[in-house]
Amino acid sequence: MDYPGNLFVVAAPSGAGKSSLVKALLELDSHVQPSVSHTTRAPRGQEKHGREYFFVSGSEFDAMVANDAFVEWAHVHNQRYGTSKKAIEERMAQGADVILEIDFQGALQIKNIFSNAVCIFILPPSWDELRARLERRGEDAPDIIELRMKNAQAEVIHADKFDFVIINELFDRALFDLKAIVHSQRLKFSAQRRARAETFKALHIP
Repeated sequence: MDYPGNLFVVAAPSGAGKSSLVKALLELDSHVQPSVSHTTRAPRGQEKHGREYFFVSGSEFDAMVANDAFVEWAHVHNQRYGTSKKAIEERMAQGADVILEIDFQGALQIKNIFSNAVCIFILPPSWDELRARLERRGEDAPDIIELRMKNAQAEVIHADKFDFVIINELFDRALFDLKAIVHSQRLKFSAQRRARAETFKALHIP
């Protein structure tokens, strides 16, 4: 089904900066709303249930999978993450642009369900910089950092399956690129026709 709102899907290796970029975009553009995913992992730092994620038990997650509540779900770093289909559809039906932060597996699954989804991949400028960012974050033990680096090498080879790629070398430039993608998508003929259906009808544009 076509909804008046757009769906943006942002994926990246851990540490590439997707969360910071999406957070900055949300602060600048009130028309973009986040989609809150469900996860079986524990909260980090100042994260709150229902804001960054819905933190659920393994059994709760299993029940949602059994009820086909997710448009995608995946194992990432030994935890599970899922995106609620109902939550996305409700916001898009109200005309909001929804943005998702998920792993590349989930992004490709989303594209199969929402054909108009715009998929964006964030790359680090180098492997050395990615490792430095993970270490500066101070949230993971050395063995987890090694796991994230190993996973990142497997993830970046899928960047060619995405509609847009942003290299997050300078944060302000990467944010400008993300804003440009969002704005350009809104001006596409198909997106304008969905968002401004009455105007197109009044102008007799099929």
